[in-house]
Amino acid sequence: MPQMPQMPQMPQMPKALRGFLNQINQGGLAQGLAGLAQGPMARPAERLPDGAQFLTGSFGSDAGTRGYKLYIPSTYRGEVMPLVVMLHGCTQSPDDFAAGTRMNMVAEEHGCLIVYPGQPQSANAQKCWNWFNPGDQQRDQGEPALIAGITRRVMRDHAIDPRRIYVAGLSAGGAAAAIMAQAYPDLYAAAGVHSGLACGAARDMPSAFAAMRQGATTPQQSARSPTTDGSRRIVPTIVFHADKDQTVHPRNGDQVIAQSAAAGGLRTEVQRGQVPGGHTYSRTVYADAAGQTVHEQWLVHGSGHAWSGGSAAGSYTDPRGPDASREMLRFFLEHPQSSRAA
Repeated sequence: MPQMPQMPQMPQMPKALRGFLNQINQGGLAQGLAGLAQGPMARPAERLPDGAQFLTGSFGSDAGTRGYKLYIPSTYRGEVMPLVVMLHGCTQSPDDFAAGTRMNMVAEEHGCLIVYPGQPQSANAQKCWNWFNPGDQQRDQGEPALIAGITRRVMRDHAIDPRRIYVAGLSAGGAAAAIMAQAYPDLYAAAGVHSGLACGAARDMPSAFAAMRQGATTPQQSARSPTTDGSRRIVPTIVFHADKDQTVHPRNGDQVIAQSAAAGGLRTEVQRGQVPGGHTYSRTVYADAAGQTVHEQWLVHGSGHAWSGGSAAGSYTDPRGPDASREMLRFFLEHPQSSRAA
């Protein structure tokens, strides 16, 4: 297993942050980078609907190799369907993430394929996506190249609507989803970032911990890669974050929206609600001059670092929150690409 680099002594760094770095050097990555350090063991997978499949696959390229799980709903008969790419958090697996988010069940209802790329321990000791490495923040490099490669492999092997391909993730996976939206605006029609960070929020270990604890120290400029026709398409984005998140500061959710809405000129409307018997929340809708929703930002009040509205069958979920899986998929299906040149 590759060793994490030893960090130099930095007397000016706060003591708590130095402690985090020491944990990293001692192999305690799950205590830091997108934390997800302790959680319940996932229960056995629920029985699939008759005719549905949850397949295991693998993709390899010059950037490396990653396994994945692919959910194919029972209604799939070779007709064109949307595809959602789901990126798990640290210490999680595709099976665990599928169980906790219940995204397969929602996809069954709406007729979507869901692919869950897996991050192995050989790439990161705690199976975190390496969102803080510059080499894993660029189009056609590192992990973005592998995730895009898995996306295209599923497109090759199945009938996928190229205008309705989406990416979402939790924590480190949320940060990776933000990177994918910025790096591949021609591939992904919309993105979902749950408890994650903006693309480029960190460039190394110290800046990663600083961003997690308080948000990026400088405002993130849009890092969008141009589409194949040279334009810089804004990728509609839905953000979920909890105001009591002690692992990734909720300010990071604000910065994801700020980066996604870099073109400006959007009007905002704040709506408030409560899950019966559960958390209250604030939903901010960002709309363009024509009144079309471009982004949504959900702030769950009283919750922590967990998938909102998820199932206890998986790790790091809060069943008392609004249902992030349903809201994300609803948002996604409302935002097909008007044109595509991948």
